[in-house]
Amino acid sequence: MSTSSSSEKADTFDQGNHVENVTNETLTLEHREYLIERHGTVDLEPLPSMDPVDPLNWPSWKKNVNLFLVSFHALMTTFTAASIIPAFEDLSIALDVSLTEASYLTAIQILILGVSPLFWKPISNTYGRRPIWLLSTFGSMVCNIGCSESKSYATQVVTRILVAFFISPAIAISSAVVAETFFKRERGLKMGVWTVMVTLGPPTGPFIMGFVVYHTGNWQWIYRILAITNFVQFILYFFLSHETLYVRHPNTPTSTLTRIPSIAFQQISKHPLSAADFWRPLTLAKYPTIILPTIAYSLVFSFAGILMTVEIPQIFTPAFGFNAQQIGLQFIGMIIGSILGEQIGGRGSDFIMRPKKSSLPRKPEYRLFLSYPGYLCAIVGIIVFCVQTDSAAEKGRWDVTPIVGIAIAAFGNQIVTTVITTYCVDCHAEVAGSVGVFINLVRSTWGFIGPFWFPDMFDNLGLKGSAGLMVGILAVFSVLPTMWIQWRGERVRNKE
Repeated sequence: MSTSSSSEKADTFDQGNHVENVTNETLTLEHREYLIERHGTVDLEPLPSMDPVDPLNWPSWKKNVNLFLVSFHALMTTFTAASIIPAFEDLSIALDVSLTEASYLTAIQILILGVSPLFWKPISNTYGRRPIWLLSTFGSMVCNIGCSESKSYATQVVTRILVAFFISPAIAISSAVVAETFFKRERGLKMGVWTVMVTLGPPTGPFIMGFVVYHTGNWQWIYRILAITNFVQFILYFFLSHETLYVRHPNTPTSTLTRIPSIAFQQISKHPLSAADFWRPLTLAKYPTIILPTIAYSLVFSFAGILMTVEIPQIFTPAFGFNAQQIGLQFIGMIIGSILGEQIGGRGSDFIMRPKKSSLPRKPEYRLFLSYPGYLCAIVGIIVFCVQTDSAAEKGRWDVTPIVGIAIAAFGNQIVTTVITTYCVDCHAEVAGSVGVFINLVRSTWGFIGPFWFPDMFDNLGLKGSAGLMVGILAVFSVLPTMWIQWRGERVRNKE
């Protein structure tokens, strides 16, 4: 595992877990007996302490309940951004703007979802994760109510920005929660639960809200349902969530630990907030084992996720005259593809990382073998979607083949999402929270830019020509860098 800069090492609370750097060989007899009684083995990475408050020592049900709450929260980040997609036409009429301008209400949220965790991460490192989850859901509820009452385009933009700001923590900080709670052997599967929920947000939002808009005839009900959901999240967090930020004092015996009450709202870290805490995730751009995989994944996410989400109303509404419910149904392929892709990206990557008996643990780069089927499926799906949509539009008759392309692309996108995210955390688990924030920032920034140039690309190149351009970009900037990292990654990590 790579080492970080001195400033990152000094910041204990930026770490993915807060466990002393001990090995099986240096365990005390008391510690060894505790681990065997609690976990049935001492072959654990990272090694937990002897404290039951340590999240690594929690029972499985408690870990999984916490993971579900945080993962559903992550779903709601992108779900909220995409939920108004079936109502673009209704919003354009109500707000007196064009269909493209209505789509910017989603694009602006994508950008804020990328930038806001830079603020939330250091706050959560000081006061803990749980208070942030409570503040996030309550603030989102209030701002979604504001969205439902906003009658002008300007006020819609402002309230949508505020919603994105408050709902955003889970889209990035969740990677730290996974690293703080689960052992490395489980990391691919558990990280996959979070990443698949992030990926499912864009298709499930318009899929569900398409029915809402069509049957209520009112786009305001989208925001009302979002506000109700945020309220339910707040209640569940209040009664069921537990603090995962676990801190021990340095230079003390293993048994002397800081116990964090599960309901307390208090400063956990003694490290005072500074300006550096807010921009520290940006410094990860200097690590090739983070920046290159992140760019590779962000491009796949932009084409196989954002493009097929935001552009569907702008392509299918004029071509086929679809209503809100029919637009929402187009996202079922993405939902199915993402769920199936996670079975490969999560369980599959954990499986291939298991060392054979009497062999050394496999290097993080070994996980990247599974990314290539993901890239291939994303490329094939993009080609099928663009070619078949163009063919259906020329005939003036919709058929299911573009949705098949979307499902194939989503399958590949989810594999790449889980594999790349887990690889980056494996390489730099000591800064797992920053890794999640950084990946999210790059991904969301590229996702925000996309809707501004996707329509021009389609207008100038057509759907088939656009498919060729996107495939070329993915081959050069996603597949080739991943191959290089897999070849040179270990040597690069040793120098980082």
